[in-house]
Amino acid sequence: MQAIIKNGGKQYTVQEGDIICFDKMGKEPKSEVEFTEVLALDGKIGTPTVEGAVVKGEVINEGKERKVIAFKKRRRQDSKRKVGFRREYTRVKITKVS
Repeated sequence: MQAIIKNGGKQYTVQEGDIICFDKMGKEPKSEVEFTEVLALDGKIGTPTVEGAVVKGEVINEGKERKVIAFKKRRRQDSKRKVGFRREYTRVKITKVS
């Protein structure tokens, strides 16, 4: 079964057994997570969500991604700006789509 779920203002296409990185949720590893905002389930599109549809998952771990550097330089102005960003994520394994 394939589903489209919404979490943190973003939409994800998931199946059973998938491992997805969501924005940080603050959950402990091996804890259960339930997504009730299911927008579509096996071709059935909700208005706005599918009634009674639930996607369950298990938290694997939390961490940070690699640093992304944003560097801006204005030529001949002696002006530059360097900023680093590391996104925090929660990795979840999808266990059940129903």
